[in-house]
Formats: sequence, C-alpha cells, structure tokens
Amino acid sequence: MQGNDTLALLPTGGGKSICFQVPAMAKEGICIVVSPLIALMKDQVESLTNKGIKAIAITSAMHKREIDIALDNCVHGKIKFLYLSPERLENEIVKVRLQRMNVNLIAIDESHCISQWGYDFRPSYLKLELLRDILPKVPFLALTATATTDVVKDIQEKLHFKKNNVLQKSFERKNVAYIVLDEEDKLARLVKIANKIKGTGIVYVRNRRKTQDIANYLKSNKISADFYHAGLDSKTRDIKQTDWINNKSRVIVCTNAFGMGIDKPDVRFVVHIDLPDSLEAYFQEAGRAGRDELKAYAILLYNNADKIELQRNVETSFPSIDEIRQTYQALANYYQMPTGSGLGTTLSFDNAAFCDTYKLQAITVFNSLKFIEREGYILLSDAFYQPARIKLEMNREDLYKFQISNPTYDVFIKLLLRSYSGLFDNFVKINEFELAKKANLKQEEIVKRLNYLHQHKIIIYSPQTELPQLTFTQPRVDTKDLTLSKENFSLLKKRAIERMESVLNYAEDHHKCRSQILLAYFGETNTKRCNQCDVCLEENRKTLHTDEFDSISGQIKQLLSLHPMELKMLVNSITDVHEDKIIHTIQWMIDNDQLIYDNHNLLCLVL
Repeated sequence: MQGNDTLALLPTGGGKSICFQVPAMAKEGICIVVSPLIALMKDQVESLTNKGIKAIAITSAMHKREIDIALDNCVHGKIKFLYLSPERLENEIVKVRLQRMNVNLIAIDESHCISQWGYDFRPSYLKLELLRDILPKVPFLALTATATTDVVKDIQEKLHFKKNNVLQKSFERKNVAYIVLDEEDKLARLVKIANKIKGTGIVYVRNRRKTQDIANYLKSNKISADFYHAGLDSKTRDIKQTDWINNKSRVIVCTNAFGMGIDKPDVRFVVHIDLPDSLEAYFQEAGRAGRDELKAYAILLYNNADKIELQRNVETSFPSIDEIRQTYQALANYYQMPTGSGLGTTLSFDNAAFCDTYKLQAITVFNSLKFIEREGYILLSDAFYQPARIKLEMNREDLYKFQISNPTYDVFIKLLLRSYSGLFDNFVKINEFELAKKANLKQEEIVKRLNYLHQHKIIIYSPQTELPQLTFTQPRVDTKDLTLSKENFSLLKKRAIERMESVLNYAEDHHKCRSQILLAYFGETNTKRCNQCDVCLEENRKTLHTDEFDSISGQIKQLLSLHPMELKMLVNSITDVHEDKIIHTIQWMIDNDQLIYDNHNLLCLVL
C-alpha cells in the first residue's frame, strides 16, 4: 500500500490472495496478477466474479481477437483484476495495452517459479522484468508458500526489487501433527487412519491408476471415498471436487493435480502413500490439512521400497540429451512444423496420442518437454477446460445479406442469435450439445456448421478444449541446433538429488522433531519442538524435555508462590501431565536448591 516492492512468504492457506485483492480493491485502477496455472487463474476469476468484482484471465487457448477485446475492456472498462500467464508479456499487443492501463499493483503468484534453483522453475517467469520497463512506478508483490533462503534472495534479485523487503509469516502449523509411519501394508494402515481420525481427508499417490484402486479399497472397507486425477474430463473432475468439498464423499484419493486453489478448511488428515519429490511439494500438499486451525494430521507412510522408487523417479526425470532431441524432432513432425516457422503458434497437445504415434515412453516425453521448455523453445500449459466460444465478425447488414444468399445457414444463424446475446460485441460461451438439441441435429453437425461459418469469416469459433496448450516460443530449429546446456543439466540434476535427499532425511530421521526439520528447510532455525509429531511423542515417553520441564516447573512455582503444599497435593494440582514427569521435575528442583521441605513437611520455594 506504501508503494514498496514486497515478497510475501506465507504458508499454504496463509491468505496470499487477500494480500493483493484487498489493496487492489482499495486503490483506483487495475491489478495485474501473473500466475503460471491456468486452472488456478480461472478459479480465482470465477471466485471474484461471483462476488461482483470484475476480473478476467487471458490464456493461451484464446483467439487473438478475443484477447484484443479483453485488453480493451481493461483499458476502457471497469475491470479490477487482469490475470496473465508470464509468457503473455512478450506479446506486443499486451505490452502496448499495459502502458495504457491505470495499473495499481502487480501481483506475482507462485513467485518461486522465477528461481532456476527452485523446485518448480519456469523460464517464462524471467520475462517479468519486462513489466519493470513497461510500468516502472508500479510496486511488485511477489507471493509464494514454498521458498528456501536461497530462493527468497533469488526472487528479489530477478524481480529487480528496489530494496530487499520480505514479509515472512512463520511456516509453523501448531495444529498439524506431522507423522511418519514405517509401514509395509500401507492400505491396511490407511483404513486404520481413516477409521481413527474423524472428518474429511486427502490421500496423495504418485500415479493415476493407484487413485482408483485405493479409492475402491477404501470403499470396500465401508469408507466413503472417491478418486481424482488430471486424466479425467473436466465435468467429472468438477463433480468429484464438489462432492468432496460438500462432504458427499469423505476421502479423496488423488495425484498432485488435486488441491491447487481449493480452500476446504476442515480437512482433518492428509496422507501421502508415496514419497513426494521435494519437501516444498510435501509441505504444500500437507498444508491443506487443518486450515480451520483445529487439530489435523499430515501422515507419510514409508518403507524401504519407497527409497528405491524415489531414486528411480529422479533418474527418469533427467532423460539423456539424445532423448530430449528425439522428442523435439518428433514434436516438429507431429505438427508438421518446418524449420524456421511456428513462432507464437499455440496448439492443443495430447501426450497420449503423441507417444502412441511415435512409440515413445510417456514419462520420458513429459520430462524431455520440461527441459525443452526450460531452454525457452516451447511453453506447455497445464490441462484445463475451456468452453467453446463464438463471436460474429460481420455487422448486422452484411450478416443479413449472407443469410439471404445462404438460406441453408439462415435458420442456423437465427438460432445462434436467439440463443446467445452480445455476439456482435464480445466472445460468448456456447454449448454445442444444447444447440444440437434445439436444432434437432447431431452435435457433429453443429460443429461442422460452426466451422463452416468460421472458415467463411462470418464468425470466430473457438472449440472447447480440455488439453494442455503447447506454444512454440521460438521458431522451430533444426534438431542438431537445439541448444541444451550440459553444465545446466548437471547442476539441475544435482539440485534434484539434494531435494530428494532432504525428503529421505525427513522420512528416515527418528531423532529430530518433524516440524523442526521442515521449518529448518525453509530457513526457520530458532524453533521449538512441536510435542505432537511421532518423534516428539516417542521422545516424550522416554524423557522429560526442556519445553515440558519449563512448563511444569513454572506451574510448580506459581502454585507454591501462594502457599506451601504437600507433595501429593502439589502433584494433583498439575493437570494434563504424566505424574512421573511432575515428580521428576520436583526432584530436580529440590536437588538444585529451588525447592525445600519446611518444618511441617510441606514443599515451599527457596527465596
């Protein structure tokens, strides 16, 4: 609000959206929000719109004319929030329009993506320095829930902060108990957890097949459960997500595709069946438990086989340079993209069909594309649902002439005009299935007619899509000229191995408080034991720790400051602590001249 560049380092569920939404609403003008996840942008736009706040998102699946209209509305309309993916900033139309907008704040969500050494680096985030040139006086608000000390420094440097300014809320979640269980029969343990801990839960697994298998296993044990992964169509995903949020299903078994942007406060447990790739990912996913500040559990089920699997996953995340080149060549062939062409072209990408066409391994292709993206050749968006949209390109007079000349399409155009308003001014969402029912035609025929009108420049028609969007951010190069830095490759692998070792250390350490391990990873070192993780509970059973001693001795001093007491009465006056620990503390205080028995055999303080 004072115009200072700020990095807000807040835990998952810590209210990051509020940090830019409230200041933006309090100021004149529009807030630019940069986010890497289209699905998350769409969720936030929908949430704001439902509150009566004007917000729009520009995505890679939009037609150029559609983007043009949206940007015009930001310049001349009363739009308060414009959501952009970072690669949009290279678009000349966007750069020119941004200069004409009254921008009050630039919010950069998931800002750890700008750091090459973070766990989720995205090269397109390096384009954010363009905003400094376009809007030099507008403050930056960078937001993240997962940044180590090095990444925090890197974010501020890459975003050219005028001065370092970090607002950090402790990542400590006092209501969440972190538990690691060494377990061979994970499914049997999962059933016990679900039966013991009441309320809703999330179970994270690594692959899609396991989501359905485990959900079915839970249901066979009379536990209400459903499954969720990115391979499901958007309507099915929405139904499953809504049912879980509304407590129609109790446990959702999912891949990491689930949870982003979902703010369900009463999640009582989050269980990881498989080891995550990094503590950043684990902390974010586990952080979905207990957002209502009531007791919740983050449980990791672990055994020796998991270590081997995680090591194998890190290896497969780094395909050979030859495999990366092979994937790029196949991509060029798949889209029939000649050398030197394709700059700025966006196409739907079906990984399964692509792999099937060229007999490639899906995991190798996925990771190869990530490296090609890191080098700046392509951009691959997350999968998201985009409904079909149309806009009439002709004015009313020319359209009428077309209808007279083409009686076959006259009735169909009238149906479009009757069904949807505003077609001459803006892109309007349509439903081909509903149109087919009204016209008493097959849906395929409706799509055919819409394509015909699009080809003849009567309308602009953007079909619905649920696939990721792949954009060529550089002209297609000859495969032998594909630049892949071996030094960069080696350093990235080294960092990935370090992150893996941090996960293994967390799972295998049976001596240090789980919460302290996680907090230390994110740079918080001056912390106390949580007294509720599996390590602390085990240690507490064996010994009396400093935190407990301080608490018990404090209560003893408070009680005896009022009057001397018999030993039994003193012990009985201290609640919620095991009797042995109270007696142990009293004995220590006597041995160290803090307590003494008086002439009536009553305990009193030594003054």
